[in-house]
Amino acid sequence: MQWLFVEPQQGVFNFTEGDIIASKAKKAGQYLRCHALVWHSQLAPWVEQVAWTPETLRAAIVLHVTKVARHYKGQCYAWDVVNEALNEDGTYRESVFYKVLGEEYIKLAFQTAAKVDPRAKLYYNDYNLEWPSAKTAGAQRIVKMLQKNRIRIDGVGLQAHLIAEQPPTLDQHIDAISGFAKLGVEVALTELDIRLKTPATATNLAQQREAYKNVVGACVQVKGCIGVTLWDFYDPFSWVPYVFTGEGAALLWFEDFSKHPAYDGVVEALTNKTRRRGARGFRLGA
Repeated sequence: MQWLFVEPQQGVFNFTEGDIIASKAKKAGQYLRCHALVWHSQLAPWVEQVAWTPETLRAAIVLHVTKVARHYKGQCYAWDVVNEALNEDGTYRESVFYKVLGEEYIKLAFQTAAKVDPRAKLYYNDYNLEWPSAKTAGAQRIVKMLQKNRIRIDGVGLQAHLIAEQPPTLDQHIDAISGFAKLGVEVALTELDIRLKTPATATNLAQQREAYKNVVGACVQVKGCIGVTLWDFYDPFSWVPYVFTGEGAALLWFEDFSKHPAYDGVVEALTNKTRRRGARGFRLGA
């Protein structure tokens, strides 16, 4: 559903690959998180080649968001409306969208998505928001900016691409999630994986188990955190080895479908919460 695939040429739309995923979700009766309407990456090349004016870029964003959100209207539980708009220091990323429109492009994307699919949850989604930081504060600023302008935002997605050997603490996770929940938006872990140095050892698999337990446990303990999505199914499907040399084994199942110790860490996080406070509508997806 990314721009590269759904609008490969300006004004020409192709929903073939997104439809495959949507149809599988519908057939299985699963919730579908849709990703992503406006993102600086996975763009069709033409987007960065056009000599945009504010007027023409506004029109292109509105057309793209309208066509894509309308095509999948009623099928998406939630949309990542804007993805990764921030630098690590909390400032705005100098994307083609920001260079021409400033933060207006974020407002425009959310306004358009809300108009086209009023029932879908609308999310801002980013990585490295899982502990208090300047970037986490920047994401809170985006929420407040939209709320101040009476533009609907329903949630913040914490991608949660973490590292087993240096994870945030349970308290840091809780503080970050609570900070967003206090703004009146829901929170989800949207792309959870926890990579480690490979080949895996008993030591870093144990670290990974604790890291999964903490991040899922933090989500379960904060009322505003509504669910977890794993960033793919099992280790051979993971993006991690292709991007981080010497790292991998980031998911809950090995190549032979045997379970990581982290699987039991996730189960422990979920069952501990159930015994302590009672079950609530918590979803674990992949």
